[in-house]
Amino acid sequence: MTTLHPLSASIRLTLALSALGLAGSVTAAPATSTATSADLSADYAASATVATLDAIEVTGARRREEEAQDVPIPLTVLNRETLARSGVFNVSRLQNLTPSLQFYSSNPRNTAVNIRGLGQPYGLTNDGIESGVGFYVDGVLYARPASTTLDFIDVERIEVVRGPQGTLFGKNTTAGAILVTTRRPSFTPSTNVEASLGSEGFVQAKASVTGPLSENVAGRLSFSGTRRDGLVRNVLTGRETNELDNLGLRGQLLFQGWENTEALFAFDFTRQRPEGYAQVLAGVAPTFRGTPGFASSLYGIGPNPNANPRRHFWGIISELGYTPPNVDLASRTVRPFDRVIDTGTPWRSGNDIGGASLNIETALGSGTLTSTTAWRFWKWDPSNDRDYTALRIGTLSQAPSKHRQWTQELRWAGDLNERVSGVFGLYGFAQALNTDPVHTEEVGADYFRFIWNPSPGPNGSPNIALWGPNGSVVGNYFAGQRSEINSRLDTKSAAAFGQVDWALTETFHVLAGLRYNVDRKDVDFRQRVLNVPTLPTGAPTAPAAAYSNQTAVRQDDDTNLSGQLTLAYKPSERANLYATYATAFKSIGINLGGGPAIEIPPEDVRHVEIGLKTTLRPGVTANVSAYNTDVKNFQTQVLVPGNPRPVIASAPKVRVRGFEFDGSAAIGESFSLLASLAYADGKYVRFTNAPVPLELTGYTRPNGQPEVDVSGKRLPGISKWTGSLGAEYRRGTRWFGRDGDAFVGGDWFYRTGFSSSATPSEFLNVDGYGLLNLRVGFRATDGWSASLWVRNALDKDYIELLQAAPAGQGAGHFGAQLGDPRTWGVTLQTTF
Repeated sequence: MTTLHPLSASIRLTLALSALGLAGSVTAAPATSTATSADLSADYAASATVATLDAIEVTGARRREEEAQDVPIPLTVLNRETLARSGVFNVSRLQNLTPSLQFYSSNPRNTAVNIRGLGQPYGLTNDGIESGVGFYVDGVLYARPASTTLDFIDVERIEVVRGPQGTLFGKNTTAGAILVTTRRPSFTPSTNVEASLGSEGFVQAKASVTGPLSENVAGRLSFSGTRRDGLVRNVLTGRETNELDNLGLRGQLLFQGWENTEALFAFDFTRQRPEGYAQVLAGVAPTFRGTPGFASSLYGIGPNPNANPRRHFWGIISELGYTPPNVDLASRTVRPFDRVIDTGTPWRSGNDIGGASLNIETALGSGTLTSTTAWRFWKWDPSNDRDYTALRIGTLSQAPSKHRQWTQELRWAGDLNERVSGVFGLYGFAQALNTDPVHTEEVGADYFRFIWNPSPGPNGSPNIALWGPNGSVVGNYFAGQRSEINSRLDTKSAAAFGQVDWALTETFHVLAGLRYNVDRKDVDFRQRVLNVPTLPTGAPTAPAAAYSNQTAVRQDDDTNLSGQLTLAYKPSERANLYATYATAFKSIGINLGGGPAIEIPPEDVRHVEIGLKTTLRPGVTANVSAYNTDVKNFQTQVLVPGNPRPVIASAPKVRVRGFEFDGSAAIGESFSLLASLAYADGKYVRFTNAPVPLELTGYTRPNGQPEVDVSGKRLPGISKWTGSLGAEYRRGTRWFGRDGDAFVGGDWFYRTGFSSSATPSEFLNVDGYGLLNLRVGFRATDGWSASLWVRNALDKDYIELLQAAPAGQGAGHFGAQLGDPRTWGVTLQTTF
């Protein structure tokens, strides 16, 4: 019987694991190999200088053994040993090992995963914009960004592919892809158990069992659970928030017995129930409308002669008699790392994700035909307080949602003749994304004070005195006003794709691919306003309601042809030079975040890259690449002061360019070193009508629009420099009557500061930071290990993102998602 891999159809790839800080290279084992328990133990032992990985497809049907250094594409491959040693169990931690990967999350729904600064809009999520980074598990696309917050379950390896993808498999992606491969069932019984205990109540348990169910059927059942206490204290409720509470289960059945054919059925379910993702009050910016004498040096605007301190956060809370728990009101300083909040609305992140898939592969002609069928679901049940204070400004900000997704891929990979191989396929994607039952925004009695203009004259609110002492009547007028959104987004996408690899000579290859996409989006969006009271006869003129009714029913269609051309030249066994030109496409965006359901045009990507991979000597590699990516009609999100939800916008052109280095060295069998460095320069090339940043709240152009020109200014979320360094020293010894290796190791990650606002701001900028993680322990050759670990060993205070308070009405205050403080613990693992 022919042994097949779920992605690559009898394609076998030799991986040079020196790229992971491990010496040597080995030929990939067949996907259905039946390793013994002793093999699994030895595979995990640190004394081994190589590890065996299954075949992977990264360049197409190349039907010959080749090392990863020969693959003409920027690629990072991390096997399960590397992930385990570094404590990487989700995408958030994965970015510490792959500097070109960025992960931002203010809760699972509002998550962005970018590669080289591109992929998803920075900030709160808008369901009408697709991701430019594909997240795949065993070849199945996980379309919702919330999937990337889940714990990895029984992972064999992870590949991070940089640059546009789409001519080889799956859905078109403009920035890259994260490919997760889980461990497959084996016909040899084996069990793996891992348990961790740590500070802050950290508890993590993982287990996996595999073995035969019959002569031709093998199964694997895997479990992962993580729990940790909260790291932020709510002084109003006395509860800890920002905890971890994750449970995940994955099962697989491998069917063999047919000649040249095998099938793999898989199902998974993950449940998250943390009280979490609270942002702390992090600072207060001056504003154009509320800070006399303030002038923006970034935009050359101001000062405003009519600025009124009573319209600024400090003036408002002083009049309301309120002091946040991490604020010194006398000096007007904010202490975000007190890690305290006093928000009145609960923080809840109920996140359920799961699905099932069937992968069938059969030999056909000179290649293999692969069919991957999948169904997935997502259910989101949140509760948030988006004004970051105990004040009753925005009392509710909830977007419960449900999602259903169906995908079908049919792909043939094989040789066309002695010099030409290829991959050809069809892909279908359908999703239904609905509110469940409605998205809700609600304001409270303090809302009026944040929108009131106490200035006399035509721009003021002179009737405020008629509304009772301190505006109590008008405050009650607003209290409870609510917006409810009922929306449905149905997406259907189909594509035909193909790529050929033509070997002109033994050392020179041409790889060319095309993809044709057809997309349709059907939208039914209805926003209604509730709880606006009717005023009695003779009452003063009512202020404008906090929300407005909106309705949109529309259908949008689009088609696109994109492609890729790569020239690869291998002058010697130690060097591989490549150059790539690619085009990519992201379908139209539709605003579903509140307000009119406007459409923005599709993104059009032009990407150029050159790279050189070298093996300087056995066990020592050095790879470099340089790239330039231009994006027309860049899909972004902006937070307009006074609007509690961000809205989508289209920047006519942006550009990201940079270079990357990754290298490794293995010194004997005792010491390994891994280093990566990335430089990225991302900026708006042309965007002349961007909404004003937080500090320019109240500014309008002569045409009356609150806009600024951000052309030439930096894109959000991109650090100029990021880097990582990992090292481990091992020494053979005998502990507790067992042979094995004692080890000590560490990983260091650093990034420079970055903008945390879609419209560049002088105040919403995150400082650079470095994180050091350390470990020490013992790995026995008979399959068990014990380690002590410390994360953020230097106890660095750092911020993951900053965000203007969405419900703050542009008063100047902003919140932060804090990084974790120092944590420590112990991990025990065994295989039998």
